[in-house]
Amino acid sequence: MSEFGRRIRPYVESEILAAREAESRGEPDIAFSHLERAHVLGQASTVEHVRTHSHMLLWSIRQRNVRECLGQLLRIVGAVMSTAIGLVPQGNTGGTNVNPFKSMPLSPELAMRINEVRTSGRCRPISKSNKPA
Repeated sequence: MSEFGRRIRPYVESEILAAREAESRGEPDIAFSHLERAHVLGQASTVEHVRTHSHMLLWSIRQRNVRECLGQLLRIVGAVMSTAIGLVPQGNTGGTNVNPFKSMPLSPELAMRINEVRTSGRCRPISKSNKPA
């Protein structure tokens, strides 16, 4: 795993855990928004990018969302192939509701966290107060 991948992993993990919690409360849309945040955070790391798409795939299976499931299967393959060579559209949220090649604006919070990881090497998991409602 790359140095960036090791440094961003706690942030990605925090969002994946928040997604699990939201889904267990019966809030699948909030759960998916946490997976989208995990995707934005981890997409520059092949391991974290594929890992996030795998969680999106599992979410789509539990939700019985065939379109999302098929889209995530394709995105897992794409993440393996494209991330390693740097073909990652910044800010893309990773769901089938967006073009997989479209760059999207980063939220200030996620941009700050990514920049922090790239420049300082210090990672702190996102606190619950910073998570979307």
